[in-house]
Amino acid sequence: MRNLSLWRYWSALLLVGVILVGSTGTVFAQTSTSNSYQMTESQFGVGSNKESCSGQYCARTSIGDIASGNSKSPKTTAAFGPVTPDEPLLEVIVDPGVSNLGDLTTEETATKTMTVRIRNYLSEGYTLQITGEPPSYKGHKLKTNSTPTASNPGTEQFGINATANTTPSVGANPLQVPSNEFSFGEVNTAYSTPNLFKYTSGEVVARSEKESGRTDYTISMVVNISNSTPAGHYNGDFSAVVVPIY
Repeated sequence: MRNLSLWRYWSALLLVGVILVGSTGTVFAQTSTSNSYQMTESQFGVGSNKESCSGQYCARTSIGDIASGNSKSPKTTAAFGPVTPDEPLLEVIVDPGVSNLGDLTTEETATKTMTVRIRNYLSEGYTLQITGEPPSYKGHKLKTNSTPTASNPGTEQFGINATANTTPSVGANPLQVPSNEFSFGEVNTAYSTPNLFKYTSGEVVARSEKESGRTDYTISMVVNISNSTPAGHYNGDFSAVVVPIY
């Protein structure tokens, strides 16, 4: 069994057209140590709740912890606002999810989730991308799954998907709010198959092709290491990018 030091860093960035309207800060949540391992984890939880308008288009972004209806943390509160009938609107809330990074070994897959909640009004839809380099240490990047691949402990892997999985048990299917009669976001095929994970920075993970009520996407990350993975403090910085379609 081989232990790996991993320093995970997650960030969230909302990009609408060419307008930057919000981003997270960093909150150090916990530190775990052993003789050959140290992990300092930061999580979603600090951000903004602001509205940005350009011409006839407005965007509102909020960062917070997931809850039913509203989203709260010790320092932030996030909720979708009212819709103005004649104003196009794109709203995004990025919530911290569940972390099971722990002491990484060749015998078990490490996981982490986040939730991206999106609603759009008076547009042709939107795309959701996840961008960023895979975790790396001193020039060594964890190998990414370029095609949908099953998690295989003992083989160096990094990948994500946006569906409910059983191996490992992580993630959730997209949740349509209030129902699938009013909300139409869907996950692209490459990221929608249970127990298969891939990662290509900037690739579209999910989309809606029409005006849609809220869709909650759970993005799951899996990390596996091998006996040849160099030990060290690995960094990864990822962004959720949502772009409206007209």
